Amino acid sequence: MAGGWLIAQGSFGSFWSLIAQSGPVALLVLLVLLFFSVLSWTIIVSKVRAYKRVEEQSYEFTEFFRRSSSLSEIHRACDDYPLSPLAGIFKAGYRELDHWIQAKGDMSRTNPMDQHVAIRSIGGLERALRKAAGAEMTTLEGSLSWLATTGSVTPFIGLFGTVIGIINAFQGLGEGSGTTIQAVAPGISEALVATAAGLFAAIPAVIAYNHFLNRLKVIGIEMDDFTTELLNLIERSFA
Repeated sequence: MAGGWLIAQGSFGSFWSLIAQSGPVALLVLLVLLFFSVLSWTIIVSKVRAYKRVEEQSYEFTEFFRRSSSLSEIHRACDDYPLSPLAGIFKAGYRELDHWIQAKGDMSRTNPMDQHVAIRSIGGLERALRKAAGAEMTTLEGSLSWLATTGSVTPFIGLFGTVIGIINAFQGLGEGSGTTIQAVAPGISEALVATAAGLFAAIPAVIAYNHFLNRLKVIGIEMDDFTTELLNLIERSFA
């Protein structure tokens, strides 16, 4: 056990010594990769917390929506679920429905066939709900593009640092008198640190990005189901 700890400690020590001995270009590459890594981890942590609250509030709002018998009561309760996209969809639908009822009241004074207006208005309400759902999904997708960028770009940045390091190692080999592997190995080891750093930044970002896409897919299905349920309720009540 102690021997394994000493080996691991020696490995980390040599790793940090390689970073400390890196040239200016390699250090710049490592700093860029560190920026991407810190940014991606910040996004990952914030998204995990945000999506957890979104799912909790959406569940609570759905339960309240199905228990309540008054649309106005549900609308007043929407402010209690500010992170739920379902509450945002309902508010958009309620506004559109309120405009439609006001227009229907005005037309009913002059047009006795206002029942046909009610049936035709369902299409406009559906478009309003779909637009609100798209806006909510866009908000939920915020910052995910950074994870995708980190996952796709950082391996190439690390590879760039490795190529520059290998070029410098072979240039130093050509200028020296020795041509043994011992002469070029330290330079190649230093160059490969950039590749390792690029993978270290990319792998968590790719895993988190795919995970969040799956969670967004589930949220999107819930939004579609809620939109359909709300449309059915309004159609039964007003159409």
